[in-house]
Amino acid sequence: MVSLRFPFSFSQSRPPNSPATSRFRNATVCSAAVAAGVGAIAAGVSLSQNNTSPFMQNTLEFLINKFTLNYNDPIWGSLSLAAAKADITESKTGVSFPAVLKDSQQLLGVGLRKKSVMGLKSINVYAFGVYADESDVKKCLAEKYGSLSVSQLKEKDVNEDLMESDVCMTVRLQIVYGRLSIRSVRNAFEESVGDRLQKFGGSDNKELLQSFTSQFKDDIKIPRGSTIDLSKERGYVLRTKIDGKEVGSIQSKLLCHSILDLYIGDAPFDQQVRDNLESNLAPLLND
Repeated sequence: MVSLRFPFSFSQSRPPNSPATSRFRNATVCSAAVAAGVGAIAAGVSLSQNNTSPFMQNTLEFLINKFTLNYNDPIWGSLSLAAAKADITESKTGVSFPAVLKDSQQLLGVGLRKKSVMGLKSINVYAFGVYADESDVKKCLAEKYGSLSVSQLKEKDVNEDLMESDVCMTVRLQIVYGRLSIRSVRNAFEESVGDRLQKFGGSDNKELLQSFTSQFKDDIKIPRGSTIDLSKERGYVLRTKIDGKEVGSIQSKLLCHSILDLYIGDAPFDQQVRDNLESNLAPLLND
């Protein structure tokens, strides 16, 4: 088992900025393509149920592959995730995330947690998606940021306000490294969350950290494909679920902020998610 206590390396890919007109044009084209693809796939499914010819099966497979959305494709980079209805794929791992979680939480971005072992090899540990409740975003942030463009939002501390506000959010982790143990996850959180707790709350938070990491008990199995949901619920309650089963909840604004900072803070696990945050928040703020 590879320990997750080694230094991590983070992806620093930054997508180029494009004018608002190009964003709108690309979004329109992509939306039309998605709509056409969905209709074509639906038709293919219907036909395939009544026609078993190899031609129809091959056509159906082509349509499904053709219209699978990839978050890192150039055209997709200009389309708000909030407008999507299909699953979103993290391109480096092929892991898919639903565009909407818990009926109202919109996907703001997907990223990858990587680990560099002794600077010699990079391991993809898990893909993750960051979600925020649409109505909470409007209620808590629209008055301050609703009139701003994406470029203006990038000059503000909207991500900090998002973490600080009582907005329901979820970070979904999906395991891609098949040899990952729950002990490694626990050790990694002890280090990363512990650093954030000290940064935001000082050194006297060992009991809070222990309360969180003790949820990841040794008898829990997390094979490839397992999910870990870290949800900030109303009243700053952090609820943890592994493969849909709740393993604990803690009421702490400091802990909620520290967890979210790992993914959308100033030094996130994947910079791309932070870079795209404002673009994907803007439609929620301006609706």
